[in-house]
Order: sequence, then structure tokens, then C-alpha cells
Amino acid sequence: MFRAEFKGTLKGSIRVPSDKSISHRSIMLGSLNKGTVVVRNFLRSEDCLNTLKAFLELGVEIEDRKDVIIIKGKGKYSLKEPFNVIDLGNSGTSIRLISGILSGQPFYSVLTGDQYLRRRPMDRIAIPLKMMGAEIFGREEGKYPPLTILGKRKLKGIDYKSPKASAQVKSAVLLAGLFSDEPVSVTEPAKSRDHTERMLRAFGVDVEIKGLTVSLGKNRNLEKDIEIDVPADISSAAFFLVGAAITPDSEVVLKDVILNPTRTGILDVMKRMEANVKVENIRNVSGEEVGDISVSYSPNLKATEIKGEEIPRLIDEIPIIALLATQAEGETIIRDAQELRVKESDRIKSTVENLKAIGAEVEELPDGMIIRGKTSLKGGMVQSYGDHRIAMTFTIASLISEEVIEIDDVDCIKTSYPRFFEDFKQLLTE
Repeated sequence: MFRAEFKGTLKGSIRVPSDKSISHRSIMLGSLNKGTVVVRNFLRSEDCLNTLKAFLELGVEIEDRKDVIIIKGKGKYSLKEPFNVIDLGNSGTSIRLISGILSGQPFYSVLTGDQYLRRRPMDRIAIPLKMMGAEIFGREEGKYPPLTILGKRKLKGIDYKSPKASAQVKSAVLLAGLFSDEPVSVTEPAKSRDHTERMLRAFGVDVEIKGLTVSLGKNRNLEKDIEIDVPADISSAAFFLVGAAITPDSEVVLKDVILNPTRTGILDVMKRMEANVKVENIRNVSGEEVGDISVSYSPNLKATEIKGEEIPRLIDEIPIIALLATQAEGETIIRDAQELRVKESDRIKSTVENLKAIGAEVEELPDGMIIRGKTSLKGGMVQSYGDHRIAMTFTIASLISEEVIEIDDVDCIKTSYPRFFEDFKQLLTE
């Protein structure tokens, strides 16, 4: 049991860890590339290191120099059949995207993960990948890991209409599409994060985007020597953005944060809630917009409504946004977020139950929640459910709780933010 009793204000400037999504993809696409890829500021979290280990198992030459990762790829058909079952720990991104790649490899492979990953649905990627010709088996008719994949060297084309706005589903299909000579496209109901499309283009792959449809063009080979400088992760920055906004006398600057428009929903929500937040020093780094975000204590927060096409742009930040909403005047309503039920935990349930446990007034909805503010948080015992974002959210909540917040497990934070507590203590002043 971890006792979160962080009191004081947040002051100063830090660079939070590098972006998880881009770190994953740099290893994956670098391994399919014919050429040398140098990755700087790679996120050394458990999830991303599991992706790196997976491609070592698949025979890719990867040199880890600590300050940089060097990948010497030999082309998209150079992967080797793994000797072992590939264990991806807690990483949903890893297992879903790698499944797309292995669907185009003419060998046998098995992917698994920890107890939480083995409860996350995989049929959402298995269905389109099977339509493309891969054979995929898993528990409950392929719905849950472990997944067994029998890939094909040449996959069929597909015009897939995804029922969900999901970057993981879209990416799995596009990565599998690299191993097809036929037309491949994915259409979503709303735009999800687009890191895969951007990085494929950087490697020389033809990618066409029309509205909500992404298609692969004629050239599907990755053949470039390239450097990737991974920016700071806005999903990690979110915890200190909210922490500073709700804690009196606080003022922080988060440096080098990714500002990809498919990821900045939290900034739009915070501005709408009248938080004191601004973005400066905007620039382009490795094909992504990056900037410095400053936020200070915001005593006059107003409630808002979050729904529809805005949800994919802040899906990972909803737990910490819910904490922010407890300190806003009025009724904040979050809808259309049913995807939260199949994250590392059921994040609707875990957020609502834990907020109630520390004194917030929250109502659970099938697809979201209603948070009624402004409320004083009392402290108490909460469960992280092995979910890093839940554990960090309620650690931040301790800044304004009247009593200690006890969290059953915070080791899960290492999956995305290994130095979270060090950075927290660096910003904390009494």
C-alpha cells in the first residue's frame, strides 16, 4: 500500500518522458526499414522496452547505447520466426500493432502479456487481419491473448470501415497492408491519432489521406536512413498540467511536449474550463509539432461537456481530466467514452469508484461519467487496478486532499512514466 501525501505547490520546469506512441512506432518501423535508424530520446518505459525486446526476438539488429537506439534494418521481409513466445507485458499498443506486422510474415508466432493485457479485446484487430488472409487464434475464438499468428507473405487488400476511432486498429491494418500489393484503406468514424501515417511517410511509404480515410499507395517499402527525435508525451505532461491548475500558488512549464492535433484535446478542454494554460516556443521536430506548455493555479474553473469527436483526442487523459472537473464549478459531463472500459482497467469504473472513495460527487454512465463540483477531496483508500494512469491520477489528487490517499499499487506507473515520482518531487515545493 502506497501512501500518497504530497503537500505543497508545484513550481518549476521539467521535460516529462518521451512520447510512448512514437517510441513504439520508431522501433517497429525501424525494424521493417532497409537502412539505419537512429532514435533519440526513446522512452525507456516497460511498455516500450517490451516492444524493443520483441523485435530482438524477431532477429532485428538493434543497438541500445542508452542515449540513442540504433536499428539496422534489412527490409520488411527480414524478420525471423521467434524461438520463444513474445511477452509484451502490459502494452496494448505493442500486441495490436505487432499483430499487423506478423500477419505479413510467413511464419508462426505467439504473442502474450500480463494478466491485464490478457483480458483486453483483440478481436478488433483480428477481424480485419483475418479478412486480409492471416490466421489468428486466441482465447474465446480469438478475442483475448495469447494470440497465435500464422502469417502470409502476401496479404489481401482491404477497404476496412472501422467501427471505432482507434489508432491501434488503424495502425494494425496499415502495417499489415505493407505486405499486400492490393488496395488497402481504413475509414474511421472520427479521426484518431495519426503517428503511424506520419512516420510511414517519413520512411518513404505512400500514404494518402482523404477525410477520415487513410490509404496506402503504390510504394510500400521502407528504405531510408533516418533520425527520429522523440518529443515529450502530452499524456504524461497531463498529470502535472492538472496538478498545477488545481493546487494554489502553483506554476509549471512542461518542455518539448508533442502538439500533434490528434493529441491536444486536453489543452482545448482546459482552456474551455478557463484554466490558466498557454503554449509557447512552437516548432517542428521529426515531423511532429512540439512546444512548451505553461500552466498556473486556476481558481475559477468552470464545468464543461466532453463528447463525440473530441474523445479520441484525449481518451488517455480522461481520468486526470475527471480529477480536474472535481474542482470546477458546475456539472462536467463526459460521454461517448465507452472505449475506456477496455483499457488497462475499466477506466470509467475505476475513475468513478476511486473519486467517490476520496469524497468527490461522481455518477457513472455507460459511456462516461458526470462530475459535480466544486468539491473538497477528503482522502482515503483507492485501487489502481494495475493501471498506470489511475495510479498517477490519484497520486496527483493527494495535492489537494485533506488526508492521505492510500493506493494499493503504484508499480504499474513504470509502464509509461518510470521517473514519475522523481519529477513530482522535483516540482514540489513546501
